[in-house]
Amino acid sequence: MVLRYVLGALAATAALVTLTLQAADEKPVKVVADQRLAVTTPAGSGELALYVSRDWSQPQPGVTRAVIVIHGRLRNADVYNASAEKAQAAAGEAGRSAILVVPQFLAEVDATAFRLPAATLRWSATGWEGGSDAKGPAPISSFAGLDAILAKLADRTLFPDLKTIVVAGHSGGGQVVQRYAILGRGEAAPIAAGIAVRYVIANPSTYAYFSPDRPDGQGGFGPFAGAAACPKFDRWKYGMADLPAYAGASSPAALEQAYLGRDVTYLLGTADTDPNHPALDKTCMGEAQGPYRLARGEDYIRYLRGRHPDGFRQRLLLVEGVGHDGDRMLTSTCGLAALFDRPGCVPATP
Repeated sequence: MVLRYVLGALAATAALVTLTLQAADEKPVKVVADQRLAVTTPAGSGELALYVSRDWSQPQPGVTRAVIVIHGRLRNADVYNASAEKAQAAAGEAGRSAILVVPQFLAEVDATAFRLPAATLRWSATGWEGGSDAKGPAPISSFAGLDAILAKLADRTLFPDLKTIVVAGHSGGGQVVQRYAILGRGEAAPIAAGIAVRYVIANPSTYAYFSPDRPDGQGGFGPFAGAAACPKFDRWKYGMADLPAYAGASSPAALEQAYLGRDVTYLLGTADTDPNHPALDKTCMGEAQGPYRLARGEDYIRYLRGRHPDGFRQRLLLVEGVGHDGDRMLTSTCGLAALFDRPGCVPATP
C-alpha cells in the first residue's frame, strides 16, 4: 500500500512538471530577434529569425571564427545572445575576430502575439528541438535553418578568412545540437571550403541513442527494462525509430558512423544534478536515460565509448560547481575552451 502511494505521488509530480513545462512552452517569447535569413528548400521557403553580430551581407575579412549559439526550450534567443556576447568579450583576441549567430526557432504562438509576417518560419512549441518541420509558411525542418546558416558562413566571398564554425547549444539548444550533429547535412559546405566545424552540446535533458540499450543503473547498459510501459523510449528524438523527414533514407548505422567522425564536445555542469529540475525531461523516455542531466550526459558518453572503444575521439568538459545555467556554462573557463579554444580546461573521462 505504501509503495503504491509513493509511486502514485511520483507519477502525480511528474505529470505536474510536464503540465508546467507545457504552459511555459506555450507562452509567447518576450523578444523576437531583429534579423532574418532566407531558408529555401524543395518544400518551400521561409525566413528564420536570428541575431547576427556583424553585417554579413558584406564581406567580413579578418573573421576567423563563427559561433552559432542556440537557445533553450523557452526560445529566448535574446538571453542567449547576451550570454554569447559575454563569452565573446571574455575570449579576448579569439572573440574579437569572431562573428556570433543566434537563431530563434519561433513557435506559432510567437507569430500570433507579435503579428509577424507570414514568411516568418515558426514551429510547434518544442518540435524544433528534434528537427521537425515548421508549421508555416512551408514544412521546413529546423535543421534546414541551420543548414542555411552554415551555407552562408561557407561563402568565401563573404568570409575569406574563416577557419572554424562552432555550433553550440545549452539545455533545449543542446538537444538541437546533439540531434543536428547526428542528422545535419550543413557541414558539407564549410568542410568543402576548408572550414572546420565543431558541435558543443551543453546540459541537454536527453540524447538520441543508436540502439535500444539504456543505462542499467549499475554502470552498464542493456535492454531497457521499462520498454513495455514506455513504447516511445527508442523513437526519435530519443532513439533511431521514426526519424524526421529531414533524415531522408539514412540508416542508423550510417548516422552513428557520421556522428563519431564529427568534432563533438560535451559541456556538462557538475551541479546539474537535480532530478526534479523544472525543465528536466521527466517523461519515461527521458527517465530511461538517467535521473538527471549530469548522469545522463556521462552515461551517454560511456555508452558511445563502449560501442567504439578504439575510435571514440569526442571530448567531455566539466564545468565545476555550475548547474543548469546557460550563462555560467558558456562563460566558464571550459565554455570558453569549447567555443573559442581558450586554454585552461582539461578534458575529463566519464
